[in-house]
Amino acid sequence: MRIVIFGGTGFVGLNLAEVLLARGHEVTLYDRAALPASAQRSLADYGARLTNVQGDITDADIIDALIAKGCDAIVLGAAVTAGNELERASPARVLEINVMAQIPILQAAIRHRVRRAVNLSSASAYGASGERFEVLDEETPCDPVSFYAISKFTSERSVARHAELFGGDFLSVRLSAVFGPWERPGSVRDTPSLQFQILAEFTRGEPALLPAPGIKDWTYAPDAAEAVAVLIEAERPRHRLYNISSGVAWSALQWGESFAALHPGLECRLAKPGEKTFIKLHGGDRAPLSVARMADEFGWRARFGCAESAAAMSAWWMQHKEGI
Repeated sequence: MRIVIFGGTGFVGLNLAEVLLARGHEVTLYDRAALPASAQRSLADYGARLTNVQGDITDADIIDALIAKGCDAIVLGAAVTAGNELERASPARVLEINVMAQIPILQAAIRHRVRRAVNLSSASAYGASGERFEVLDEETPCDPVSFYAISKFTSERSVARHAELFGGDFLSVRLSAVFGPWERPGSVRDTPSLQFQILAEFTRGEPALLPAPGIKDWTYAPDAAEAVAVLIEAERPRHRLYNISSGVAWSALQWGESFAALHPGLECRLAKPGEKTFIKLHGGDRAPLSVARMADEFGWRARFGCAESAAAMSAWWMQHKEGI
C-alpha cells in the first residue's frame, strides 16, 4: 500500500513508518520538521519506498496535491501534545492543529478516494472518566477536561461524522501512555513520558529520581505502531474506534529499575523527602484501557511488557543516545 503519515517525523509517526516499511509498504512522511539524522540513517535501507515531504499541516493546497498523486491510506498523526504550560500559552493552537487542520485533509481524502484514514487519538479523551471506572473500553462515556483531551475527543467525532456524511472508511484509535524509540520533546510536545525523562537523566550520568511511581498502562511505541498497521491493512474493520494499549498497568519506577539493572552504575528510585527531582508527572493515575476489541477482532495484543520493553529500549538507547 501507499501510505501518507501526517506528523510523520514525530515520535509515533517514525515508529509507524518503521513498522509499515518492514511490512513492505511505501510510506510518505509529511511534517514541518525534517527527518532526524539518526532516523534517516536507520531507514536508509528502504530507499525509494520512503519519501519525506516537509510542509505545514495547515497548507491545504500542498496537502491536496500530495494526496492527489495517489495513496491507499492516510494517518492523521500531526498534533500539539499539550500539557498545562502549552495549553496556557496557546489553547487556540491546540484546537487548530488537532481538529481544524484535519478537515481539509479528510476532504481531500474523500475527493481522491483514499481507501482508509486512521486518526491517532489519545486515551486522554476519556478525561475524568479514567478516575471513575476500573477499566476503560470504547463504550465508556468520555469526560474530557483539558484542551488537549477536548481536541482529541472532538477529532474522533469529526472523523466519524465525515465518514457518515461522505462514506469514507475512516476510524480513530486511542493510544495509551506511549513511550519508546524516537521520542523527543519539542515546541508541539511538552509532555515527555516518564521513561523518556528517566533515560534523559541516565544519559546525563545522573540517577533518575521519580516524584511518584507513575502507574499507567504504558504502551511501547513499536506495539502501538503494529496495532495501527493492522488497522490500516484490515479489509473491513467493524468499528470506528479502537483502544490501543498494553492493557496492563505497571509503574515507570519498575521500568526504570528494570532498565538500570541492565547497566551497572545506573540508578532509578523514588526521590526522598526534600530531595530535588527534575522528572515531572503529566496527569494522574487512571484506569487501564481495555484492548478486547483489538484482540477479539484482529488477534492483536501488545508483545512488550515492562521488562521486555526495558530490554528492547536498552538496545535502542545504546545506538541512539545522542538523540535523547
